[in-house]
Amino acid sequence: MIWICFAIFLGACFAAGSTGGLFPPGAWYRDLRKPRWTPPNWLFPVAWSMLYLCMAAAGARVAVSADNALAMALWSLQIALNGLWTPVFFGLRRMRLGLGVLCALWLSVAATCAALWQVDWIAGVLFLPYLAWVSVAAALNFSVLRLNPDQAEGRTAGPA
Repeated sequence: MIWICFAIFLGACFAAGSTGGLFPPGAWYRDLRKPRWTPPNWLFPVAWSMLYLCMAAAGARVAVSADNALAMALWSLQIALNGLWTPVFFGLRRMRLGLGVLCALWLSVAATCAALWQVDWIAGVLFLPYLAWVSVAAALNFSVLRLNPDQAEGRTAGPA
């Protein structure tokens, strides 16, 4: 049963991750000023693939456990916010709103981690790298916003 749950949670993760294909960074993001500590482009798909596997495993472990209602509700909230950030930041090019989504995502990931931990400590541990990565993403979003105030409010003239 846990493998079926894992497949369902992994499907939810990849559905959220598919927004990256629908709203790729493109030339707009490439041309923005970024901090020196920006991770290399190749790291993003590698990191997200590993994180999605951990997130799905954590969800599957807790889904088959008793007293999982809060953890499952929070897991659902965080994956929805996860899927929202890419269209907001790369699709709409709304860096401030993207930062707001990332702050809500960070809070939901932290709450999910705590709720998972109370049901199954291994599931909680599986969410810790995700919390760290979302922290880096929020710092990067903030830094890019600060370095590109003229681009912060959305689409500029020209093709997407």
